[in-house]
Amino acid sequence: MIIALFVYLLSLACWLGSIVFFSFFTAPAVFGSGIPLPEAGKVISTIFPRYYLLGYVAGTVALLGAVYFSAARPARWGWGVTAIFLAVALGLTFYAGAVVRPRVDAIRTVAEQSNPDPARKAEFDRLHRLSVYLNGAVLLLNLAALAGTAGALTARG
Repeated sequence: MIIALFVYLLSLACWLGSIVFFSFFTAPAVFGSGIPLPEAGKVISTIFPRYYLLGYVAGTVALLGAVYFSAARPARWGWGVTAIFLAVALGLTFYAGAVVRPRVDAIRTVAEQSNPDPARKAEFDRLHRLSVYLNGAVLLLNLAALAGTAGALTARG
């Protein structure tokens, strides 16, 4: 049981940590470094496949852990709620990485030209906002899962 809990906590920490580090350190540093916007976009798009892969793997492991503990400790409702938070977060991560990201990559070069097609630029901006919102939602769901974990670990029963 202790090994399963360790693996679960490690996966949740890695997933949450990657979101925090990318969102509040990596992306602002790259875009604020003075690198021209097209090159900064290329740097970020190079990071994204690994970023999403980490989310897929860590999110899956965390979700499986929460489901396992929910089944092992049914009296502790916090595990079930945590599993729901993680399932939604993982679904959003897969959507952002497998659906939104490829669409953004496909139109990035057009949107970053000096005189971009207004319709393509608007589509890029819309998809970028969607990506940011999805990432923020996954961050909040991970924080909720962390709170649910704390509640489940400290609950009596």
